Formats: sequence, structure tokens, C-alpha cells
Amino acid sequence: MSSPSDPRGRRADLLTPEQLAALGGLEFQARAIVEGALLGLHRSPKRGFSSEFAEHRNYRPGDEIRHVDWRMYARSDRYYVKQYQDETNLRAYLLLDVSASMDWSSDPGRIPSKLQVARLLAAALALLLLRQGDRTGLGIFDGTIRSWLAPRGGRGHWAELARRLRDTAPGTATDPSEALRTAGLKLRRRGLVILLSDLLMEQDALLRSLGFLRHRGHQVVVLHLMDPGERDLQGRGQVLFRDPETGDELRVDVTEMRRRYRVEVEEAVARWRGRLGGAGVEHHLVDTGQPLEQALKAVVRARGRMG
Repeated sequence: MSSPSDPRGRRADLLTPEQLAALGGLEFQARAIVEGALLGLHRSPKRGFSSEFAEHRNYRPGDEIRHVDWRMYARSDRYYVKQYQDETNLRAYLLLDVSASMDWSSDPGRIPSKLQVARLLAAALALLLLRQGDRTGLGIFDGTIRSWLAPRGGRGHWAELARRLRDTAPGTATDPSEALRTAGLKLRRRGLVILLSDLLMEQDALLRSLGFLRHRGHQVVVLHLMDPGERDLQGRGQVLFRDPETGDELRVDVTEMRRRYRVEVEEAVARWRGRLGGAGVEHHLVDTGQPLEQALKAVVRARGRMG
């Protein structure tokens, strides 16, 4: 029998974005993805027991009995464990690109736009990080920072973070240098910075901005979102292509262009990976038509290296 969060009887993190859309709203989808991911990921939470109280959680076998909150037990007849914020816990910062190019799908109605997938991935990552005890923040940008949520923990923070992601509309063309440098100045404590973007921007400007973050001691992971139609030209004959940010149009013969286009796309991705890697930044390609499992694993591995 299928679980309520997965009507197909499969882990939600193994479903495509199209299949995930059938599960309900953003918050429900994100929870389903995280629940599925936790079954397949080896977690190593860094929740500690220092002097700063964080929250309660249900008692689990193996928890030390000295951390049980007996007053909560007396009131509820259920066992809860006191959790405290360990000073070594991570601060994570999600930076979401909402430029006009992100609001595009090669097959609307079947494949979600890059922005829809990025919002869902950001919501799932935020919930996963928060459940590990990491204070998590959110920056939404196009040419400038459009929304900023400082890193905190707790259910209320998750609800606000999910609301901002859900309500975010696509913006305009992206100049990342100002927005990401502004974000870097806001990130006062060393942490894990996760950029979600289609990287349809000038390489040198982005590398300068990410280099600034690396210089300030942050670990940086780039989740490079790409629609299947951006990797392989679809259709036959004459096709009109339009740039969603500039409005420029170009008519080409797809059959003649397909092979050369594929080679150039792979070379462009390789250049991004090489230049980002050379700057100490991790690069992971996210196909918006495929399950999000690999992207989740990439961030969890990066988080583990900072633990």
C-alpha cells in the first residue's frame, strides 16, 4: 500500500518534478521529498547539547535519558527530548536566482519551469537542513536582492521560508555581481552557500562574486538547473527561438543544428564546471525533468564535509 505522501508507492525524491506536482502544494511536496531522501541518505546530524535551548523533539530509541524533558512528559504523557543549539552547527544560506530565464520550460504543462523546480528544491533543502539542526537562511535575487531571510531554526522559520519561496514571482535579467556581493556582506558567519540558478549569465561576473564568498570562508555549491530542451534541440525543420530576457529572436533549422548544438552545450557545461572547480566551488547539474535525488545527495555530502 502506498504511503500518503507518495501515491505511487515510491520514494518522493525519486519522482520526477512532473510526478511530484500531483502530490499537492510546495510544502507538502518538500516534506515528501525529504521523508523519502532520509530513507536513502546516511545522515549525521550535528545537533548538540550546549547551553542554548533550541526546541523539543520526540524521544527516539538511543537518546540519553538525561535529556528527556520530564515536565513535558507530565503534561502530555509523551516523551520529548530537549535539544540545544550546538555552537558547531552549520549555517546554511540558500540563494535563489529568479531572473526571467528561470521562468521557462521546453514543454509547459509536462515539464515544470526551472524556477518551479528551483523553488521546490530550495524548500526541500531548507527542510532537510533545518531537520539536521542547521540554521538556514534564504536570499532571492535577480539584478538585486528581492527578499532576504536571515538564518534561523524552528518550524515557524520553515513556514516563513516556504511561504516566500511559494510566493516568489519571476524577475528580470540577472546581473549577479551586485546581488551576490550584497548577499556575501550579509553572511557574517562562515557557512554553506547554495546557489540555485540556470547560470545564464556572464561567467566572469559570477566567478568574482562567488570568489568573494569563498574568500570570506564559505563553502559554495552551485546547483545548475537546465531544462531538457536546453540540452537537446527538439522538433524538426525551421524553429523560432526567443531569448526571454532580451527578446532577441533567431530562426534555425533544427535538424542541421542539433548535433552541433549538443556539443556546444556540453562544452559550456564543462567550462562552468572547470572554472567553478578552479575557484573552489562545487558544480552540480540539475536536469529539471529528472528526480531531485542527486541534487539532495550533493548538498548533504557538502554539508557533511563542513561538520
